[in-house]
Parts: sequence; structure tokens; C-alpha cells
Amino acid sequence: MNMKKLATLVSAVALSATVSANAMAKDTIALVISTLNNPFFVSLKDGAQKEADKLGYNLVVLDSQNNPAKELANVQDLTVRGTKILLINPTDSDAVGNAVKMANQAKIPVITLDRQATKGDVVSHIASDNVLGGKIAGDYIAKKAG
Repeated sequence: MNMKKLATLVSAVALSATVSANAMAKDTIALVISTLNNPFFVSLKDGAQKEADKLGYNLVVLDSQNNPAKELANVQDLTVRGTKILLINPTDSDAVGNAVKMANQAKIPVITLDRQATKGDVVSHIASDNVLGGKIAGDYIAKKAG
């Protein structure tokens, strides 16, 4: 499975996990990305947007620019906006703890993507298996090299 397909799958699973029978078209889901300078995370954003559109959700995407302080400010902004759920790809597993706790206090469920949070309550964590991905890539290269 290539990285773009994996990113789309992760996004679809994350968004599907948020759907309820009473979901309203005006519900807002937030996606905070560690950086949009990485093609993998751009694919994650694009997949999330596609699924949000398909399911009738408004998706707000914020780029933390690999800066934990910016990440915290993004989450603070989202708590004020009243997002229904927070999908977050942390800049750092430890640093994101304060952002997760802020969302917890605002009663916003948190799903972490790719990196876990060491503090705060997270309802789900979705990640790729980088070890398996490395093995698949190595097997492919070995096969092509003969």
C-alpha cells in the first residue's frame, strides 16, 4: 500500500469513527496537522477533506508548522470555535499533552494521528505501522534489484 493510499485510509477511518446517527451537516471537525510541508500530511489533509465533504461535515484544518506553541494556540482557537471533535497529528508526543488537556476540559473528544499523546485523555489513536512499511519497501527493492 503506498503512502498516499495509507494517508487516505487513515483519514477515512478517523472521520468514520466520528460519525453518529444524529450527525448534523453543520457539525465541525477539526484537524490539526504537525506540518503541511510534508507530502504525507498533505495527503492526510486531502483525504480528511474528501471524507468530511462526503459525510456532510465542515472540516477546519490548521497547520502547526512543527511548532508546539502554535499547536497549542491552534487547539485553543478550536475550543473557542466549538468544534465537535479534534483530530490531531502532534508535533511532539510530550508537548501535545497541554493541548489534549485543553480539549478535554472543553469536552471535545480527541483522536491522535501518527504520534501518540503522553498526557491527557484520547479516545482513539490511529497510526501507520512504519516497521511493516519499511519491510514492504525493503522487500520491493530486493525483488526489483533481483
